[in-house]
Amino acid sequence: MSKYTSKPTVVALTSEDLDARFADFSAMQHKIDMLPDDQRAKLGDVQFTADSIVINTNQVGTITLRVAERKPGFVRLNAENSPVPMHIDIAYKPVTESSSEISCEIDVEIPALLRTFVGPTLQKAADQFGTIFAAMA
Repeated sequence: MSKYTSKPTVVALTSEDLDARFADFSAMQHKIDMLPDDQRAKLGDVQFTADSIVINTNQVGTITLRVAERKPGFVRLNAENSPVPMHIDIAYKPVTESSSEISCEIDVEIPALLRTFVGPTLQKAADQFGTIFAAMA
């Protein structure tokens, strides 16, 4: 497995607030729907349900990221219909009384020969997921 980790992002929410926000992803759909068209277009076709994130892309089709584990400070999403086995971990921890740090890690099983080709793209995806989860929190 190869791991790609986003840069940590600090948000003005406590870890308890983030636990509540990540307890039901469907609330994030409203935030996506409220974005201006140009920003929404950058995200592509993404839909949030209580326990999953459904991403539809031209390259690989529809991938569902379903919650496999939730605990304070951590959410694991397993990919369904992905061309390769992978999961995404969202981790967050308190920084101050009123802020927390969020990071995202993609753990994907890709052949060693392909890592040099797809590694930069996966790192970019990890950074984008980190940014999205921080913005949606």
